[in-house]
Amino acid sequence: MKVPKKISIKEVGPRDGLQNEKARLSTSDKITWINMLSMTGLSYIEITSFVHPKWIPALSDALAVAKSIERKPGVTYAALVPNQKGLERALEGRIDEASVFMSASETHNRKNINKSISETLPILKAVTSEAAKANLTTRAYLSTVFGCPYENDVPLEQIIRISETLFDMEIDELSLGDTIGAANPVQVQIVLEALLKRFPKEKIALHFHDTRGMALANMIAAMDMGITTFDGACGGLGGCPYAPGSSGNAATDDLIYMCAQMGIETGVDLGKLLLAAKWIEEKAGRQLPSRNLQTAKSLDCFS
Repeated sequence: MKVPKKISIKEVGPRDGLQNEKARLSTSDKITWINMLSMTGLSYIEITSFVHPKWIPALSDALAVAKSIERKPGVTYAALVPNQKGLERALEGRIDEASVFMSASETHNRKNINKSISETLPILKAVTSEAAKANLTTRAYLSTVFGCPYENDVPLEQIIRISETLFDMEIDELSLGDTIGAANPVQVQIVLEALLKRFPKEKIALHFHDTRGMALANMIAAMDMGITTFDGACGGLGGCPYAPGSSGNAATDDLIYMCAQMGIETGVDLGKLLLAAKWIEEKAGRQLPSRNLQTAKSLDCFS
């Protein structure tokens, strides 16, 4: 296989992780955790979502969090932005990158956004256009690429068509989501083979959930195809609130451990990240799925 010398990790725990947790963190706890993550060597942290509180009440304090974190030079602080009103609040919160989102399957898009795919695309275009005027970079999340909880398989032609439309909006990066953790390495390579014929590999990221324990295997398959940008959540926190059966995101700490063993640079201090994972596990009030976190606890590495 082709092993990259270095990969880029996009930490999405403060947004994609916390949005689906039963335990509600206080604003000060969120700020503390993000500040801890900023000290690990991570170069990108998605800190919150400017979605209406009715839809994601766990992140209703988005503006307060964005205004209060300690920003470290060299770290990109991003946020999810659903529409122009959300973008106005995100700009007030001084974010560096605006992330828009939609699904590759019609049913999940309606469940997640309450709109059809055709109704969603013009809204995203308006956000990316205004974000560019404000000198923000833009990222698009495309969910259910590798399977939908309502429609099962999503046609590859549909994924290609939506991806083309998103890149026509001049987004800087497209993150392909395995929302229900159903992907396998062969499927990952089939999807990437089709997309990489059309789009630069440098503009493609992958976002895996570890529902069935396949996230790291799928990342290796993607690395073999030349992909070097991956999303992860500290401790394996979170899941999708609109995808039944979707468990936690791929654990950033497990990805970093694997890369260290393979000689792949990440720039992240695993020890500091595990401390942040242990801290958020205690706040979440449940055992998180990160193998490295649980191993470190069993070996009494935190004493």
